Amino acid sequence: MKVLVVLSAVLCVALAKDQPKKAIVYLNGNAGVTGNVTISQPSCTEPVFIEINAVGLTPGKHGFHIHEKGDLTDGCASTGGHYNPDKVSHGAPNDQVRHVGDLGNIVADENGIAKTSYSDTVVSLYGARSVIGRAIVIHAEADDLGKTNHPDSLKTGNAGGRVACGVIGIL
Repeated sequence: MKVLVVLSAVLCVALAKDQPKKAIVYLNGNAGVTGNVTISQPSCTEPVFIEINAVGLTPGKHGFHIHEKGDLTDGCASTGGHYNPDKVSHGAPNDQVRHVGDLGNIVADENGIAKTSYSDTVVSLYGARSVIGRAIVIHAEADDLGKTNHPDSLKTGNAGGRVACGVIGIL
């Protein structure tokens, strides 16, 4: 996996017009969950910056992931599993082993609002592993980050149903 990441970075620098990229996701879900996510990346060798604004959530933690398909024909159910091109186990955002799509949890306040931002070094808007065209999904429950004995822990983080989603599009 590390060889692929290094090779991807070398090709990115050699072939890409290293211009900043920005993506947007309009979230829509059941029971009034809405919001948006912006993802920006100054160049192919720098981390992405993710900004999340969501409303209508139940208070507390919610799993937040990039899913493999930007297909909303059956709502959030048709977005497939977590984006995992390396075929590894589920993990936390800072773990050495994790899906590309494993972005941990967002936290909704007592009013159901989740507003946060952070950077990530695994997600990219460039190259063959770009997340553009895939989907962001917010889950009903907290992601256990692959740290429990639940049968779904190393696959999905046992984060429950999907309450909102949207396709990652070029901004």
